[in-house]
Amino acid sequence: MKRQVSYQWRLRETMAAHGMFAATDLAPLLAERGITLSSVQVWRLVTQTPERLSLPVLAALCDIFGCTPDRLIATKAENAPARRTATNSGEVTELAPIRPKRARIQPEK
Repeated sequence: MKRQVSYQWRLRETMAAHGMFAATDLAPLLAERGITLSSVQVWRLVTQTPERLSLPVLAALCDIFGCTPDRLIATKAENAPARRTATNSGEVTELAPIRPKRARIQPEK
C-alpha cells in the first residue's frame, strides 16, 4: 500500500505567536545569525511553502523562535486510497494491477 506524505509550513503562525507580523521583521534576526537573504527571499520564506530549505536557515529560525523544527513544519502521512472501479451492477471492486502482455517475436518468413 502506498503512503501519501504532506507537510505544512507554519512560519507565519509562529511569527504571529511571537508578535511579528511583517516579513521585514525577520531579516535582521536572520542576519544576526549569519543568514543573509534578500527582502524578496525573506518574503517568500514567510508567505510561501518552501520545497527546499537549507539546514542553516532552519536552525536559525528555530533559534529565533526558541522552538524545534516540528513547530515550523507540520508533517502528515497516511495510506493512499486503493484504486477502485464500479461494475455494471453498481458494486465497487478493487482494480487488479495492470500488466502488459508479453510480446512474441516471430521469425521472418
